[in-house]
Amino acid sequence: MLTHLFVTKSFVLAAFTASIFFTVAPKRYEPPAKEKRILVFAKTNGFHHESIADGIVAIQKLGAQNHFAVDSTTDSLQLSADNLKKYSALVFLSTTGKVLGPDQEAALQQYMKKGGGWVGIHAAADCEYNWPWYGKLVGGYFKSHPKQQQAKLMVVDKKHPSTEQLPDIWERWDEWYNYKDLNPDVKVLIKIDETSYTGGENGANHPMAWYHTYERGRAFYTEMGHTKESFVDPVYLQHILGGIEWAMGTKKMDD
Repeated sequence: MLTHLFVTKSFVLAAFTASIFFTVAPKRYEPPAKEKRILVFAKTNGFHHESIADGIVAIQKLGAQNHFAVDSTTDSLQLSADNLKKYSALVFLSTTGKVLGPDQEAALQQYMKKGGGWVGIHAAADCEYNWPWYGKLVGGYFKSHPKQQQAKLMVVDKKHPSTEQLPDIWERWDEWYNYKDLNPDVKVLIKIDETSYTGGENGANHPMAWYHTYERGRAFYTEMGHTKESFVDPVYLQHILGGIEWAMGTKKMDD
């Protein structure tokens, strides 16, 4: 009986010892990469574009399809220094008039100085006229526009994620801005051919989309996006997606 008990205990001990050496250790848990998040800011204190609601929905869909989260607000108080830390990029979607107070202006400046990303769509150039820092950020201020019409856009730089899939000549219907106080330091991506429509006032060098580094951040602006139809146009959506991804830092320029 004692011999049997000793053998049994020895067998159990041997099996336990073997399990220590031969059991494969469980795989270490690796949490998923932190999801990128952007904030769409669409406050208006002037003309309110009907396409804003369509733009928010479209950008949310782009986020769901391309693995970044999208928040939206018309509340300028959301542009605080603490809240902006959550976002890889800010999208000013057809903002108009005076939309930021002194605290929000300081927070946006701090955000860009820390390497944030900013995207301006259409009427983002139609606000904050009395704040020169913003004028340089957006790259120029809205001056005027003729009636909506068809026009030819010339893609002059296809190395940027926002333009790499565009045709060399992009024909589309939209509302075409004329600009004042254009920032000479921006890198132009698209120009408009003023001979292809009526009402242009910037001449042969009439930019429609551009990008630049500003402070330590990345800023991208596109004039297109007045119409509701823009936000169901796959070519246009690919254009703004590239701008957002570049501003977030997830897409680089082609060499």
